Amino acid sequence: MNLISVLRNECVKAGADCSSKDDVLAEIAKLAKHSPILDNTDESVILQGLKDREELSTTGFGNGIAIPHCRLDGVTDFVVGILAVPAGAEFSAMDEQPVRLFVFIIAPATGSNEHIKILSAISQALNVPGNVDEMVKAPNAEVLRESFLRHIRDEAEATSHDNKNLFRVQIQDEDLFHDVLKIFASFISTTVMVSEAEPSANYLQKMPLFAGFWSDKRTEFCKVILATVDKQDTNETIRRIEASTGSLDERDDILLTVQELFYCAGGLNI
Repeated sequence: MNLISVLRNECVKAGADCSSKDDVLAEIAKLAKHSPILDNTDESVILQGLKDREELSTTGFGNGIAIPHCRLDGVTDFVVGILAVPAGAEFSAMDEQPVRLFVFIIAPATGSNEHIKILSAISQALNVPGNVDEMVKAPNAEVLRESFLRHIRDEAEATSHDNKNLFRVQIQDEDLFHDVLKIFASFISTTVMVSEAEPSANYLQKMPLFAGFWSDKRTEFCKVILATVDKQDTNETIRRIEASTGSLDERDDILLTVQELFYCAGGLNI
């Protein structure tokens, strides 16, 4: 499964006129019902599912973007759609600014792994400067859909056991860790795990031989991301990481290594 395969053409609308969160969620529920996948799901159930998710925390994460989503019993496949509101709607976004572009997900109650990957892939596509402005200006649904698709990578399913590279990222900055983790999660075929780590200096400074070398407090945050990435996506993954971090050669709080794998099989739920 990839994001392109679950974007439903019938669930895309440009130039909508909504002013409040209630207006937006009602319009999304109505739009989602256009998909045959939801024929057996009442519009009121979809709307309530979206509202319940918003009560947990807002899905408006700033910069005019929101990704409303919910998981519903009885839904057999993912329904992804787009709603553009050029004038913006109040949506309790994290930056308290109106939201102009909504990409929504109606998901099966099971399949958390796929849900997270689709959510992350959408987030990555919308975070690129200029993408949202381009999509909001689309004059109709067809142009809006094509604009969105231009920013999405169609990832092939793995067909062999030697088509992966292993990424190892050691990070000592918490905000940067969250950004990089989302980058890996956005690739549909990637498996990602996180482990705790600690710099060796934290141990060396406790040894008598090395006493006095460190007078400053060592960093307390250190995590390791291990991810298997399709070889075809290796350069793009590195590019996205450096787009977030700046030049890795100029940083001393992140270390990235990439290793070619001879054999890789199986997978893990993230």
